[in-house]
Amino acid sequence: MPADHLIFASSLIAAVSFLYATAGQAGGTAFLAIMAFAGFAPGEMRPLALLLNVVAAGYATWHLSRRAAIDWAALRLLLPPSLITAFIGGLIALQVHIYFLLTGTLLIAASALLVFKRTADLTTPKPIAAIPAALVGAGAGLLSGLSGVGGGVFLVPPLVALSWKSPKAAATLSPPFILGNSILGLIGALLSGQHLAGDSALYCTAAFGGAVVGTAIGARWMSERATSYVLALILAFAGVRLLLR
Repeated sequence: MPADHLIFASSLIAAVSFLYATAGQAGGTAFLAIMAFAGFAPGEMRPLALLLNVVAAGYATWHLSRRAAIDWAALRLLLPPSLITAFIGGLIALQVHIYFLLTGTLLIAASALLVFKRTADLTTPKPIAAIPAALVGAGAGLLSGLSGVGGGVFLVPPLVALSWKSPKAAATLSPPFILGNSILGLIGALLSGQHLAGDSALYCTAAFGGAVVGTAIGARWMSERATSYVLALILAFAGVRLLLR
C-alpha cells in the first residue's frame, strides 16, 4: 500500500479505536469499513479486524481489571460458550454480500434496542440466569467469529434489553468478552485460509493508541445515558455503512 494511504488508514484506525473505546467497544465494525474503503484484500479484512480487536480490547481489559470494574461472575456465565462459537464462526468464510447484509442488519437492530431501552440506566438490574446467559454469549460469539467484529456490540444490547446490566455496566463487560472472542475468531479465520496484512504492526499501534485515550475518557467522564447513546450511534452508523457496501 502507498505510504500516504498507509498513514491515512492508520489515522482512521486510531480515531475509530478512540471513539469506540469511550463506549467500551474495540471498533471491529468500523475497522472493517475502513479496510473496505482503503481497498484491503477481502481475505485480509476479517483477520486484521480481529487482531485490532485483540489489541484494543486487551488494553481496555487490563485497565478495567486494575480498577476492579469487571463483573467476573457475570463474565463466567457469558464468555465460555462464546469462545466455542466464536472459533466455529471463524472457520466459516461467508460470501461478501451475505456478510455485509447479515452484519449490517444486526448492528442496526442492536442500535434500536439501546435507543428504545431508555430507562435502563435508572432501573435495578435483574439477576443473570445461567442458561439464558449461555445462549446470549454463544450467539454473540458466533456472530463475532463470522463477522470479524469482537462481539461486544452483540453482547451489550441483550444485557441492557433484558435488564441484566445498565449500559455503563454492560460496557465494562465488553472488553474482556471481545478479547476472548477475537482471539478464538482470529485463530479460526487463519485456519480457514485467510491471512493478515503485511502492515499489521502499524495498524495495531494505531489501534492501541486510540484505545488508551478513549478508555480513559469513557471511564472518567461518560455517563450511563451518554454511553448508551454513543454506542447506539456507533452501531447505527456501522450498520448502515455495511449495508451500503
